[in-house]
Amino acid sequence: MIKKRDILSFSMLYYKELRRFNKVVIQTVLTPLITSSLYLLIFGISLGKNIHLLGDIPYLAFIIPGLVMMGVLNNAYQNSSTSIISGKFSGDLQDLKITPLGDHQIIWALALGGLTRGLIVGGITFFVGQIFYYQIYDKFLLIVHPLYLVIFVIIGGLSFAVMGLCVAFWARTFDQLSAISSFILTPLIYLGGVFFTLENLHPTWQALSKFNPLLYLINGVRLGILGQSDVSLNSALVVSFGFFLFVYFIALRSLQKASFSRW
Repeated sequence: MIKKRDILSFSMLYYKELRRFNKVVIQTVLTPLITSSLYLLIFGISLGKNIHLLGDIPYLAFIIPGLVMMGVLNNAYQNSSTSIISGKFSGDLQDLKITPLGDHQIIWALALGGLTRGLIVGGITFFVGQIFYYQIYDKFLLIVHPLYLVIFVIIGGLSFAVMGLCVAFWARTFDQLSAISSFILTPLIYLGGVFFTLENLHPTWQALSKFNPLLYLINGVRLGILGQSDVSLNSALVVSFGFFLFVYFIALRSLQKASFSRW
């Protein structure tokens, strides 16, 4: 039976995460606003005029779902990872050991904080994309399957928020945290189909790309918004949910083994 004390503790930890990223509103709102505008201006409008896709989908419409998911994944990861790594040096992580929360509750509270930030950035990116799309085509980009969009955005945001916890529990310095983000996660995101379709790749690269779980997350969002995807719905759901379970198990084990000593 869930106690009121547990609900209050869970809510306060989640609220703490909200307050933490609200203090860096420039990173949360202004930075993705500028970044998404540049991506849409350079790739979607300037270069997109010379790119033709099957089904007569404008390239601008094609990259909007990818940019939305990229914003969700990046910010969900950054929020949870910086929360843990900062707590290591400030000693705040020691407080988690004295709270009446279990390991699962701690992970979910931190993951929901990262997901919330990711959803905010994803919403901003989609809003900017709609402005650019309306200016070019004099109409808004309609969402074909809202349910699919919600499902994949939530799974993707939670997965990367939990992955941020995994990396942060392992990392001993901010440099290590930054290295994982720069040399592993960012390439996986860009190679996950944000700016291209599988049909434009060599068969060898098509086969290799199918081992990238981010390909299924990004195409799941694209299926939700445009109704088209490089992978089937069932494949996207199975791989995306399986990826979430995998990183969740690693985060749980990392939390259980963490010493929480002050670094």
